[in-house]
Amino acid sequence: MLNAADPMLTVDELAARAGMTVRTVRFYAGKGMLPPPQLRGRVGLYGPEHLARLDLIRELQNLGFTLAAVERYMARLEPDATVQDIALHGALVAPWAADEYEEMDRDAVDRRAGRRLTDAELGRLVMLHVLEDLGEGRFRVASAVEFSLALELVDLPMPFELLMDAGEVINKHADRIALDLRRLFAERVLRPYREHGGLPEEREQLIVALRKLRPATTRAVVTAFQQAVDRAIKEAVDRSGAPR
Repeated sequence: MLNAADPMLTVDELAARAGMTVRTVRFYAGKGMLPPPQLRGRVGLYGPEHLARLDLIRELQNLGFTLAAVERYMARLEPDATVQDIALHGALVAPWAADEYEEMDRDAVDRRAGRRLTDAELGRLVMLHVLEDLGEGRFRVASAVEFSLALELVDLPMPFELLMDAGEVINKHADRIALDLRRLFAERVLRPYREHGGLPEEREQLIVALRKLRPATTRAVVTAFQQAVDRAIKEAVDRSGAPR
């Protein structure tokens, strides 16, 4: 990303810095997602704010936003939004889980598993969303950590349907937690920040807080779940003398 001391860029230089084609940059500009460049003679020049917007567009697309959704989101930015303003938007939408998928062939999948996987095992890994069959012997595979965890689940001596049902329960409650926490953050943090006018020092503090909030919240949820399981076991023992 450019900073204030960086020189202005031509559209070709901007595209190169953003890792996009000139045609793509002009397409976004035509959609109103980039403010007009500064004209120096007949040459349009772009600054750090333009590059920051392109970075945000890419982040939104990586999150799975459709072009129409990206366009609507970018329309919410003030025309004179600074690099720091745009950075705050980037921090707000930044994914909490890194997308570490990679494409590989069947032999590479087997090497990651440490054995030759059966078609049934491959199917179960697909159902666990750590594997995507791209066809023609190619697969999109999750990170080694996620893949290993899913493989351990596949190897458990219990009905796979039970694991899928358990996953649905976890996902349902995880979605509820995420929505509730998002609402709290919007009401208790974002709303006061915006009502105060979004002072620069508050903005920087908010960006730092967001970065620290992700790991802290994740640890808190894991700890709360572990404690909830312990309480459930204790209650079962208290009622019947043995967990049921």
